[in-house]
Amino acid sequence: MTLPTQAHILVIDDEPDLRTLYELTLLREGYRVEAAADLAQARALLQQRRFDAVITDMRLPDGLGLELLREMVTLQRPERCVVITAHGSAENAVEALKAGAFDYLTKPVDLKQFRSVVASAIQGPAPPTAVAERSRPGSEDGPAASRAARPADASPTLQRLVGESAVMQAVKSRIVKVASSMAPVLIQGESGTGKELVARAVHDCSHRAAGPFVAVNCGAIPENLLEAEFFGARKGAYTGSAQDRLGYFQSAKGGTLFLDEIGDLPLAMQSKLLRAIQERVVRPLGSTQEDTVDVRVVSATHKDLAAAVAAGTFRQDLYYRLNVIEISVPPLRERREDLPALCRDLLGRICRESGFHMPDLSGQVLATLQQHPFNGNVRELENLLHRAIALGEDGDLHLESPPAEYVAVPENLQDFLDGQERNILSKVLQETGFNRTAAAAKLGISLRQIRYRIARLNIVTPQGDEAADEPS
Repeated sequence: MTLPTQAHILVIDDEPDLRTLYELTLLREGYRVEAAADLAQARALLQQRRFDAVITDMRLPDGLGLELLREMVTLQRPERCVVITAHGSAENAVEALKAGAFDYLTKPVDLKQFRSVVASAIQGPAPPTAVAERSRPGSEDGPAASRAARPADASPTLQRLVGESAVMQAVKSRIVKVASSMAPVLIQGESGTGKELVARAVHDCSHRAAGPFVAVNCGAIPENLLEAEFFGARKGAYTGSAQDRLGYFQSAKGGTLFLDEIGDLPLAMQSKLLRAIQERVVRPLGSTQEDTVDVRVVSATHKDLAAAVAAGTFRQDLYYRLNVIEISVPPLRERREDLPALCRDLLGRICRESGFHMPDLSGQVLATLQQHPFNGNVRELENLLHRAIALGEDGDLHLESPPAEYVAVPENLQDFLDGQERNILSKVLQETGFNRTAAAAKLGISLRQIRYRIARLNIVTPQGDEAADEPS
């Protein structure tokens, strides 16, 4: 007798032996399974009923699995889709994730990983479209319909992303949208904008919310310890390793691995990280066996990774693997309308932690803050408010006005100086029609010097502009 709580899965593969293997594996796990040998059969089954997950091969006799995936996304079908790609076909895997696949598997399929991915696809709160679809009268009931799903936008971490400006609403909307898949996410933003908070919100809104969230600052780990920290080590693998230790990938099993400042990883480690993400296996130091890992990778950087790829300091294949979905976190100066809400939230948190009474947030204080440059973004605002509370009297905030020549101290001086130089050079080059000789003369430097700076700062100039170097 079939129980109504069994998950219902559709398997699509044109190879009878593989199709049977997938069916038997899923039946042993207690799922209800239906199978199709091509897109036509799959479409017919999908028209008849709802499923909890769809597993499809990439290449089928009458088309690509991606075609079906895109149709399901267009129709707002509730099923999470897992795509099976050929071994080593990283481009297909990335394309599938960008098209809306929940996850992917590579051939030959590891059955342990197969079971894990399917379990992830059917567990936890379904995506918002799925919840709405399954709640319609007359729709076929299934486990996703009976589950009590907390709305993704009710996530406590998402609520900590304070601000109702258009740019922040866009960030929150994107978090909720991307949380429901396994696609890697790259969070771009200046230092102090709250990239880790965004990463935590992605985790908390996902089906992996009950799993661990492991945050790693890639720039803070000595290069000789990177491999052991990321992949683990067996006892005796190196001097001082007195026992087996788990790496970040193993510690994040079933959850999210957040790689902050990913742009600081050396090239040698980038190569090993790429393999771990693509193959979903890691080899601990001193071990002859590989460990299968089940993590979702979210990374962040304040650097321009595309420029780093052009400069040869960041692997292009890793960049495309990490940047399947991008979330850009705006600097505070681009959402100043959020300052009142941000200040109230930060002041409340500071006062709760320090035992102070909540001070008044006067219009004068807000007006002063509106004029602040905030090169350090929300982190700088929090520091300013900490000082204002400590120096205030009788419930007032004492906000120190910066001197006229005030310049906020950047977290990374070289990046700050490079940014200033890049802006000046770009402006002058545009003013001179990208005539480098004229631009160099205007800046008081030689043609050789400006060519060097353009190359070092990765400034994009029109093709064929070398001929325009001579004065017109």
